[in-house]
Amino acid sequence: MITKTASWAEDEHRMFAEMVGRFYEDEMVPHSERWIEQGIVDRDFWTKAGAAGIMGGSISEDYGGSGGDLGFDSVALYEQTRKGDASWGYGIQSIVAHYIANYGSDEQKAKWLPGLVTGEIVGAIAMTEPSTGSDLQAVRTFAEKDGNHYKINGSKIFITNGQTADLIITVAKTDREAKAKGVSLIVVEADKAEGFRRGRNLKKLGLKGNDTAELFYEDVRVPTANLLGTEEGQGFYQLMKQLPWERLLIGIQALGAIDFAIEETVKYVQERKAFGQRVMDFQNTRFKLAECQTKAEVLRAFINDCIARLIAGDLDAPTASMAKYYGSEVQGQVMDECLQLHGGYGYMWEYPIARLYADARVQRIYGGTNEIMKELIARSMDV
Repeated sequence: MITKTASWAEDEHRMFAEMVGRFYEDEMVPHSERWIEQGIVDRDFWTKAGAAGIMGGSISEDYGGSGGDLGFDSVALYEQTRKGDASWGYGIQSIVAHYIANYGSDEQKAKWLPGLVTGEIVGAIAMTEPSTGSDLQAVRTFAEKDGNHYKINGSKIFITNGQTADLIITVAKTDREAKAKGVSLIVVEADKAEGFRRGRNLKKLGLKGNDTAELFYEDVRVPTANLLGTEEGQGFYQLMKQLPWERLLIGIQALGAIDFAIEETVKYVQERKAFGQRVMDFQNTRFKLAECQTKAEVLRAFINDCIARLIAGDLDAPTASMAKYYGSEVQGQVMDECLQLHGGYGYMWEYPIARLYADARVQRIYGGTNEIMKELIARSMDV
């Protein structure tokens, strides 16, 4: 449990964790396999989660939330992967809601935040393009002013919630000549955007139940009132300010998946026999599990420290990069060890560890590759 010994966790966080865990057990776990098969989470799950209050923990009561801190989002994300699910795109929903909460006008907040809290609106953030990955200054999607509208042209790829999203924060250049200062964030309402088109639901190595799409913008007209921020060119600054949360949540999800994998593996080796004894009784098995559990506890301590810093408002980019880098690396190591302890059955898709192994691989790529994380960490040391 992420909240058991966490310094940041209050009684409200712990009660929330218990409620969320029960909700996922009833409404998520029975459907996870089907979501994987169909490549998308049922739309009514979003509204059920909204009705349960899962998505509004850190959103102001003025907009239908509970008025708490990001510890509540952290709990919801941890409990999701702790239950073995990596399909539901709540992490992106949280990111989108906080872009709007932090940079939106009063009108934008009133228009979009309540729906994001209830699940009636699903959010996505369109950063990555076919020719650009972690280099957000190099985006080619362009938004040109046309009266009181922007006309957007370009394409995006690998967009989480891409098939489902109603509200898409689109990273676009409003000044082609400028680098970072030419980037703006513009909210595209999918059902109102003529010329906006979704591509195929991408087939992936892992995260198979999470809809991931290509997006195409062909002379898409969006009101200038949908610009996030008070003026153009603030997008790169906004992205950099919010990326620490995006990177930390990857570490949080890693911890939940690790806890689930270890639990599943312990159950398996206690039941499986080889050479007349339980696999659990082999010294190698016990030592490998001891190593995995130690890594999990070290990561847990660091993640909880990062959440405490986030709540206090002093989680810096290098530390968040460490959480993303270290968490995803440990996740990969633990999944590999746990799959090995399953033997041949670990390679079979019907066993959760096979799915967990595949899901873990992308954690070192999205949210900024781990190579970029190391570069950011190293820069902070070169003073």
